[in-house]
Amino acid sequence: MPSAEEGPESFRRIGERPRFDGGFFQLVTGTFVAPTGFTFERTIIRHPGAVCAVPLESDGRHVLMVRQYRAALEEPILELPAGKRDLEGEDPKVCIARELVEEIGRQAGRLTEIARFVNSPGISDEETLCYLAEELVECERQAHGIEEEHMTLERVALEEIDELIASGELIDAKSIIALHAARARLKARRPSSSL
Repeated sequence: MPSAEEGPESFRRIGERPRFDGGFFQLVTGTFVAPTGFTFERTIIRHPGAVCAVPLESDGRHVLMVRQYRAALEEPILELPAGKRDLEGEDPKVCIARELVEEIGRQAGRLTEIARFVNSPGISDEETLCYLAEELVECERQAHGIEEEHMTLERVALEEIDELIASGELIDAKSIIALHAARARLKARRPSSSL
């Protein structure tokens, strides 16, 4: 068993070299030293991070989701509005507010951070911040990009989320995490709720 001085926190990065620049993300090779002094390398995707929102309708029981074509999967999938934090220095709330207008044509009167997570820590430093978007006001949708131009808007009951996951209809990790976080937040507000 390693001593306290040799725990996971005593690893350290000693260098990094770029391998590929993909615009909003970079592929790098990092060089690290283990607690034992062993030097090793790992390939890492550097990513600016992302945001997503659970747009809660005024009834408190339904959310707005999108069905968007995803080229990596070669099919449209059900997911929450989301976007990359690709404008350096931009407040994440400003970023998700913009995404809500672009993807579902809504402005949120209130945005509350409900969760944050790392997407794939074995390969990437991408972190996603999740918000509960409330007090929605309809506005003109401002689609950005070919996929957004063809996405559809879907109204989903929070009580159906578990069934959508079990059936394989909802497979997007950020949406699953954010929806569960939103349900927990709403249930804490209304303990008798059946969300």
